[in-house]
Amino acid sequence: MDAATAGPGAGAVTGAAPDLFDAEHQMLLCARAAHSACLASAQDPCAQALGDLIQAYERLLRETRRLVRRSDRAELEMNQMNTRLQDLAAELEHRANHDPLTGVLNRAAIIDLVNRQFAREDLALIVLDIDHFKRINDSFGHPMGDKVITGVVACLQAVVPAAAQIGRVGGEEFTVVLPGHGGGECERVAQQLRHAIETYAFDLPDGSAVTASFGVSWACAGGDFDSAYGLADEALYVAKRGGRNQVSVAAAPLQSLEHVV
Repeated sequence: MDAATAGPGAGAVTGAAPDLFDAEHQMLLCARAAHSACLASAQDPCAQALGDLIQAYERLLRETRRLVRRSDRAELEMNQMNTRLQDLAAELEHRANHDPLTGVLNRAAIIDLVNRQFAREDLALIVLDIDHFKRINDSFGHPMGDKVITGVVACLQAVVPAAAQIGRVGGEEFTVVLPGHGGGECERVAQQLRHAIETYAFDLPDGSAVTASFGVSWACAGGDFDSAYGLADEALYVAKRGGRNQVSVAAAPLQSLEHVV
């Protein structure tokens, strides 16, 4: 049976969508009945014209249904394409903001995050650097170096509070952003991180442990990344010069101009 002339109940039997042209189909059935009556009763001069009109109507209905099906397919494809484009946009945004090896924020993203958060709240910053990382790379190769880096990130993620953000700001250097934390709290977190790294099983070929040195700073709302990072970085180098595998805290918290009397 032709799709244009199938009964209105066909879609319901097969579970297809309702026939959008059910009313037109009923009109076509009535016209056919009238045409059959004309042919049976006499030589009605209108019978031939009615038959031609019915055929033209059938063709029009078939073509309209075909166009609707094409339109539905095109709409479905367009929706699928839009979903794919949204997924690609999200993927590109993630790649632009995250370190490909570790999945944590990259340097540009962590700087932007810190500056935005400083606009509304106090922040503490932990800067850490893996001790003797060059020796690890030179002695055991870059794949082992990458394993150490991802292991350090695993330690950070296991310890930091839920509100914290981790960023990789250099080859073996990381920053942890702690919103609303004071110096004492931040130092405790840094010590926990130091211990987690020191006791983590990195499985270096020579059996040696991996350690990291830490610098800590904190600042009131209204600060900026460069100033806070500069103090934490100075504290980090104090820890390095002190023998490594240590936490050093910046001498005093930074204050914005709003907090200066």
